[in-house]
Amino acid sequence: MAEQNFEQLLTESRVNAWIGWAVVAIVVATAVGSVVTGDLLWGVFSGTVAVIVALPAVASGEPRAMAPWEIVLLAALPVVGRTFASFQLSSDIATYLSIAALALLVAVNLHLFTTVEMNFGFAVLFVVVTTLAAAGVWAVVRWGADVYLGTGLLFVEGYTEAEIEHGLMVEFVGSAVAGLLAGLLFELYVRRRRVSERVPEGVA
Repeated sequence: MAEQNFEQLLTESRVNAWIGWAVVAIVVATAVGSVVTGDLLWGVFSGTVAVIVALPAVASGEPRAMAPWEIVLLAALPVVGRTFASFQLSSDIATYLSIAALALLVAVNLHLFTTVEMNFGFAVLFVVVTTLAAAGVWAVVRWGADVYLGTGLLFVEGYTEAEIEHGLMVEFVGSAVAGLLAGLLFELYVRRRRVSERVPEGVA
């Protein structure tokens, strides 16, 4: 399995394409609404999700060339939850799962449209490292905003320095687990898909 091509992840299923493009439309609408209301950070995140999801179809000129809808929905989970749920689904866990799924999509895009080649084992490692890096960057961004802009994103009033550091460590561990979980589930999904595709051959 380690040497299988990533092309098998794209599908020309009409149902998969409809679901994928519906998710893209929701994400784009959320991005526009966020920019209009002044939530630029969320707007940028939503726009990034839409671009990465739609890139294979746009680059290939085939609207049906979309990643499996399960991965697309996972990547858009915080956006979809923010739009439709009555509670705040875009928690740290959901956000890092989304980042992990986006990292998988980035790996697919790199493999398909550049000279970079990855096997599935390296793709899982890529997801874990990318998710951890995103957690670190987000922590630095919050620290900078608190220090230079006077926000309370990281240094929350009423919490001691030790409690804040402990929270950061828990967040980093959670992001690593989210990345590993997403990568392993992704590999299991591909393995199951390959088996299901071979069943008709065996029956025949």
